[in-house]
Amino acid sequence: MTQKREHTIDATGEKLGRFASSIAHIILGKDQTDFAKNVVAPVNVTVENVDALDISNKKKDTKIYDHYSGFHGGRKEYSLQELIAKKGVGEALKVAVFNMLPNNRLRKARMKNLVIK
Repeated sequence: MTQKREHTIDATGEKLGRFASSIAHIILGKDQTDFAKNVVAPVNVTVENVDALDISNKKKDTKIYDHYSGFHGGRKEYSLQELIAKKGVGEALKVAVFNMLPNNRLRKARMKNLVIK
């Protein structure tokens, strides 16, 4: 197996969605010549200066996340503003990258390769 490749990315001035898309592309291993979609890529992505992401106030107000527990009345909605206030900008980036990865058994293992500082 190949060595783990290290990526350190600076988030200063980047838009949230485009930045998350580029991180998901690297985590999937699509930037390598030996890409295989059934294998977790040997890569570590470290993101620095997450607080300097460029997120507009309109996006903070209008972006809605929801969670459903499975019980009647168990649907919870919260905005990006509430998510940032409660857990920080790093969590918003994690959620964005998580939702851009394929929904399969490898998603959690791939997310372990993302480190947000």
